[in-house]
Amino acid sequence: MSLIDDLKALGANTDEALERFMGNASLYERMLGKLTAAVESNQVMPCFESGDYQGALEKAHTLKGVTGNLSITPLYKAYSDAVSLLREDKPDEAKAAVEKILSVQEEFISCIEKNK
Repeated sequence: MSLIDDLKALGANTDEALERFMGNASLYERMLGKLTAAVESNQVMPCFESGDYQGALEKAHTLKGVTGNLSITPLYKAYSDAVSLLREDKPDEAKAAVEKILSVQEEFISCIEKNK
């Protein structure tokens, strides 16, 4: 299977992504490589654990944008929910939304890394 097929199997909307990237699969795959760096530099859970909810909002918002542009739908939905909940001053619910998706996020990153 190809990277795009593997991502689709994990729940990414690769058809939408390829449309956004004007059918350029190699460009899409290069941009997917940036997801790992974005996740590493925008760790949300440490912000929740230290009570830095503004930091959590900023990092979740960044990841929402990255995952949305790449059409990594499960992650996009979770980070969108977290951003909304943080804006509604519901940090515990936002934290739960992020915690639920961390294993899925790791699957996506492993998939991308494996296919580099």
